Amino acid sequence: MIDTLRQGIYPWNVKYSPLASSQPLLSHQIDLTHGCKSLKRCCISLLSFVEFLFISRFVSEMATLVAGTPWMRIRVFPELGPPCLFRRHFRRNLSVRASIDSDVPVRVRFAPSPTGNLHVGGARTALFNYLFARSKGGKFVLRIEDTDLERSTRESEKAVLRDLAWLGLDWDEGPGVGGDCGPYRQSERNAMYKQYAEKLLESGHVYRCFCSNEELEKMKEIAELKKLPPVYTGKWATATDEEVQDELAKGTPYTYRFRVPQEGSLKINDLIRGEVSWKLDTLGDFVIMRSNGQPVYNFCVTVDDATMAISHVIRAEEHLPNTLRQALIYKALGFPMPFFAHVSLILAPDRSKLSKRHGATSVGQFREMGYLPQAMVNYLALLGWGDGTENEFFTIEQLVEKFTIGRVNKSGAVFDSTKLRWMNGQHLRALPFEELTKLIGEHWKSTGLLTESEGPFIDEAVLLLKDGIDLVTDSDTALSNLLSYPVHATLTSPEGKPVVEDKLSEVSASLLAAYDSGELLGALEEGHAGWQKWVKGFGKTLKRKGKSLFMPLRVLLTGKLHGPDMGSSVVLIHKAGNYGVVAPKAGFVPLRERFEMLRQLDWEALNQDQPALESAATVSN
Repeated sequence: MIDTLRQGIYPWNVKYSPLASSQPLLSHQIDLTHGCKSLKRCCISLLSFVEFLFISRFVSEMATLVAGTPWMRIRVFPELGPPCLFRRHFRRNLSVRASIDSDVPVRVRFAPSPTGNLHVGGARTALFNYLFARSKGGKFVLRIEDTDLERSTRESEKAVLRDLAWLGLDWDEGPGVGGDCGPYRQSERNAMYKQYAEKLLESGHVYRCFCSNEELEKMKEIAELKKLPPVYTGKWATATDEEVQDELAKGTPYTYRFRVPQEGSLKINDLIRGEVSWKLDTLGDFVIMRSNGQPVYNFCVTVDDATMAISHVIRAEEHLPNTLRQALIYKALGFPMPFFAHVSLILAPDRSKLSKRHGATSVGQFREMGYLPQAMVNYLALLGWGDGTENEFFTIEQLVEKFTIGRVNKSGAVFDSTKLRWMNGQHLRALPFEELTKLIGEHWKSTGLLTESEGPFIDEAVLLLKDGIDLVTDSDTALSNLLSYPVHATLTSPEGKPVVEDKLSEVSASLLAAYDSGELLGALEEGHAGWQKWVKGFGKTLKRKGKSLFMPLRVLLTGKLHGPDMGSSVVLIHKAGNYGVVAPKAGFVPLRERFEMLRQLDWEALNQDQPALESAATVSN
């Protein structure tokens, strides 16, 4: 090249004028606005914008040879800019780093497609963006990516917004809120996409492609036969203006294709995964605008993120391959590059991608199952993140305080529904008691177990049963179990046999006597203190204590071998009969009916392992 320049065959007109020797640089202007157009394009194609230092040295040497002076200030007209950055055979390597100043306010976005319900994976991505923005004092932007016109619906959009609001992930800009960077639906931004597509066409970064679907399929088939990547090999990347104008005159449909170098590689520094690189020869020129005028996803996303001033793109790892195309578009349009962070996928217990076949996977499903939003937020945060301690219980305020992107793992996180249920129970019991009783009381009334949603009975029932409730819906089973009286099943079960053989009939006779005399009912009227006083005296009369006293009493009074505190249970059963708040649907057996069933028992048959409880079951019915 230097020899060629010495011979005066370079394709530029060079203007130079030496300056005073006191100045550190001499000013020379290399004017590219004249000369042979094809030679100019060829020569510029040899330059590498990434290897700028090499260019500076080369041009300096060139100018020295031409002007005969050792120092020059170089200005190239027109500026070495977008038109030539991505020509074929141009660069060997392209390193993409975030070019956003660290002092610029943090702006992140969650951009769901309204084609279905909000998946827990999407909710986790939204949560990480939300926590990062709040922890940095930044903005959380919600953008709806509805370019899939056939599958996108407003119903799905409303469901996604409802689920995000339920989780407590309030957005600073977006649908229903507004903002300075709207509109916030891609379907309403088409004019902007076309504007930037035309800009790329004018600069030479994209070109019109008139290939038919049949031609494109033929290219794929040939690539498969040759075992090559299915990259575009059509003629329109190098077509002349005359060829393009001929097709336009015919009205031939065309797409906009982005020029991609055939050699070299591109690498980014992902905040979670570290350095990630791709070979450019596996990509090929890709479409950014379809023949129907609709923009392609990767083009929309890049334009949206840039024009909305998104500083950090935090998204699922399945979008990592898209970064290659998006980075090239960023560079071509001269947009500052954001930071990228790709979060691992959420896996099923078999370590496959979590899907519907594994059960509930959408936020809406978990809401309907009775999960609390704070429990969902807590659990989703732990899928790939931790604060470095053994602590697993976090409020959203604590998560905002402790969250850092540096502690997000790049390995996949397994979704454990058992642990989620446990965590929901922890958050449920951590609620203020008034809120807990209101939540469960309203649920009991809505399911038809009770006729009231508040009152002394509801308060005492929640206090007694809450430790066995992980989901609000569990409270139905807990209350029904308390009010039921399956004594016939218990006494004839293998587990109940030892209790029967421990002279249970004698305890039953004494208990019936205490009931008939009014002694037991009088004690229950006094509440828990009255019960404790009575049971202590009852044990002394029978010369029983501990398990030999309480197990028989539990079976006879509750009909079960296990359950919550027996004294509190019996007192509550007594109150249930007095308050009249239990609906028939609950299957409640009051104390009066329970003692009638005990009177009908044939203890002799029970001790001989005979089915002697049919008459008792009849009384219960």
